[in-house]
Amino acid sequence: MNFIQILIESFRSMAANRLRTALTMLGIVIGIASVVLLLAIGDSMQRFIGKELQALGTNMLYVFPGGDRTSERRARAGAIQSITMADAEALNRLPSLIGAAPALQGSFKLSAGNETANSTVHGVTPAMFKIRNWKLDQGNSFSEADVRSSARMVVIGQKVADQFFYKTDPLGRYIRIENVAFQVIGVLAGEGKQIDGANIADMVLVPITAASANLIRTPFPQNAHYIAAQGKPDLSLDEAVEDMKELLRGRHRIRPDDPDDFRVENIASFAETANKISAGVALLLGLIGAISLLVGGIGIMNIMLVSVTERTREIGIRMAIGARPGHILMQFLAESVVICIAGGLVGVAIAMAGAAAITSTGQFDVALSFQGVVVACGFSTAVGVFFGFYPARRASRLLPVDCLRYE
Repeated sequence: MNFIQILIESFRSMAANRLRTALTMLGIVIGIASVVLLLAIGDSMQRFIGKELQALGTNMLYVFPGGDRTSERRARAGAIQSITMADAEALNRLPSLIGAAPALQGSFKLSAGNETANSTVHGVTPAMFKIRNWKLDQGNSFSEADVRSSARMVVIGQKVADQFFYKTDPLGRYIRIENVAFQVIGVLAGEGKQIDGANIADMVLVPITAASANLIRTPFPQNAHYIAAQGKPDLSLDEAVEDMKELLRGRHRIRPDDPDDFRVENIASFAETANKISAGVALLLGLIGAISLLVGGIGIMNIMLVSVTERTREIGIRMAIGARPGHILMQFLAESVVICIAGGLVGVAIAMAGAAAITSTGQFDVALSFQGVVVACGFSTAVGVFFGFYPARRASRLLPVDCLRYE
């Protein structure tokens, strides 16, 4: 009995019990579709997170003021407590950094014509545009001369421009921020989340000195809320972090045994953590799908055992006319594998349809990889072999005499 004959007999047996075969196959279809689709979603999620973090800049470093008790004691003693614009200028000269820029931010009321809204306003320097890779769709950004003169100029995101100027040309128009008029000189291009959670299309940027003089009034006008820095791509970020800490500790007169009164956040570490989390989630999704496939495999084993019992006399007749135990084993094993392969192909097709449906929403891009499809088909074959072997082996070990006597 050759392989072709075994396949023909397998299909003939499956066709004789169409409904039972279809229901048995359904478990494999659901399992394979779940595994393939959930793994594709997990992989797409990893790519999405990586893309978002890449847009933020994985060589970005942020310096924030600290808040430990030692810092409070130094503050009461008159020492430097916060980070300052002068700190940013000093960091900007470090050879391990491309640049550094200070920033202030606060929530204020914006108005133009009859429109009003509350928004976060960022006080920045021209260097921040380069460090954060902000591009302009219209107009220009402010210059160093504008920063020195505390010019009341503002660069806004596209959503802000649409809200306040109804998609007309906003350049040269004025937005009032807490009743202080700022002239619009530029509109940012694109949209997307930033490291602080803000959307670039919603951003409102003014010179840091204008923010300090007109909006964020503090007893220390040279202080900054944070400093953004960009490490050189050919150098280790850890080296840049150490250089920054050494410089700031010296400027803040921190003794060797005292803790820092600032903290340096490395975006690359955020990216590594996010990738680990997304990989864990992807693995969890795959395991959830594998449970469905396991249940389908158990269903196949159950049905094949029932089939062996039902066809006991058939097995005896085949053996009586010359079929060997190996032929019986291969026949029942082939039936199990064919059911799994067919179910696997249908499951892959359903997973592809599901991925296309998710992608069509425009919210998330899910794509099935060729490698994933091949692994899924191979896995379904392995399930057929694993769960079909015991029933097939049981059928091959039956004695012809016992089979012919079976009623």
